[in-house]
Amino acid sequence: IPSRNMDNETKFMITCMLFTVICSSVSSDEWKATVVKSIDALVTSCVVVPCSFFHTGGNLPSSRLRGIWHEKDGIKKTIYHEDPTLIKDSFKERTKMLGRLGQNNCTLEITGVKDYDYGPFCFRVELVRTENNDPTKDMFSFVEDCVELNMLTEPPKPAVIKLQTATKGEPYTVTCSVIHTCPTHVPKLTWNLDSTKVTVHHKDIKQGNWETQSILTFIPEEDDNREITCTAEFNGGLKSSFTFTLHVKRIENYNHIIIPAVVGIGTALLFGIPCILMANKYKNRIAELQNQEGTMWNRLSRLSILFKFTVWCIKSACILRVFCFVLFCFLFVYLFSF
Repeated sequence: IPSRNMDNETKFMITCMLFTVICSSVSSDEWKATVVKSIDALVTSCVVVPCSFFHTGGNLPSSRLRGIWHEKDGIKKTIYHEDPTLIKDSFKERTKMLGRLGQNNCTLEITGVKDYDYGPFCFRVELVRTENNDPTKDMFSFVEDCVELNMLTEPPKPAVIKLQTATKGEPYTVTCSVIHTCPTHVPKLTWNLDSTKVTVHHKDIKQGNWETQSILTFIPEEDDNREITCTAEFNGGLKSSFTFTLHVKRIENYNHIIIPAVVGIGTALLFGIPCILMANKYKNRIAELQNQEGTMWNRLSRLSILFKFTVWCIKSACILRVFCFVLFCFLFVYLFSF
C-alpha cells in the first residue's frame, strides 16, 4: 500500500509540474510586445521610444490596464509608473506614457536625457480591478523586448541638398534636413537669410527615427560668394549647423554678338544691293550701246555712262567708309561696355 501511495503522489507531482509548465507557457503566449531594440538619444534633449503590445484575449479598456517601465535588472527599478512616488528619483518628472493602453500603445517619452539613461528599459503590463485599481495576478514583463539608448553627446549635423550653382534672377531651392528621435519636441531649423518662402515637413522614417525638413526658396542676386547656413536647434538647447558658399552665375546674354552681326549684315545689304543693281543697270546700258552702230554719239554716250558709274562708285565708297568708321566706333564702345 505504501508503494501504491508513493506512485500516486509521484503521478500527482508530475501532473502538477506539467500543468505549471503548460500554464506558464500559455500565460507568456497571451502577451506580445513590439519595442525597438536600440534608439539614439541626445543628452539634454528628449527621446520617444515606440512601443506596442498585444493580448490574445483582445483589447482591454485603459481602466483595466496599468503600464509600467522599469530597468531590465530589476522590476522595482521603475522609471515610469502612474504613481509618481514609485518612480526612481533620477527619473521623476522626466518620463511620460504617450500611448493609450486601451489602444495597445505603450510608447514612452523621456525628457532631459542624462548620459546614464542608457537602459535597457522594459515594459510591464498589469491587469487591475476596475473598482479599486488594485493589481490582479494577471501581469507580464516583456524582459525579452527591452530597449537600449545610444547616448549622443553631440547633436547630429543637418544635411543639405542643393544645386551647385544658382542663376541670377531665377528661383533657387535648397533643402535642409536633420534626423532626430523626439517627435514631441522637434528640432527647429533656421536659415541666415530673410525669406518668407520656407516650408517645413516632418516625416516618420521608422524605428523611432524622424526627419525634419526645411525647404528654402529665394531669388539670388549677383555672385558675392554669400555663405548660407542652416542651423538645427534641439530640445534642451544644443545646436548644430551646416554652411556652404553660394555661387551665382549671370544669365547668358548674347546681345554683344547678335547686335554687331545684325548691324554688319544690314550694312552689307544696305550698300551691296544698290551697288549690284546700279552695276547691272549700267552694264546693260553699255551693252545696248555696243550693239548699236559705232557712231560718235554712241561712243560719247558710253563714255558718259562709264563716267557717271565711276563717280557714283567713288561717292558710294566714301559714304561707305564714313559709315564703316561710325559703325566701328559704335561697336567699340558697345563691346567694351561689358
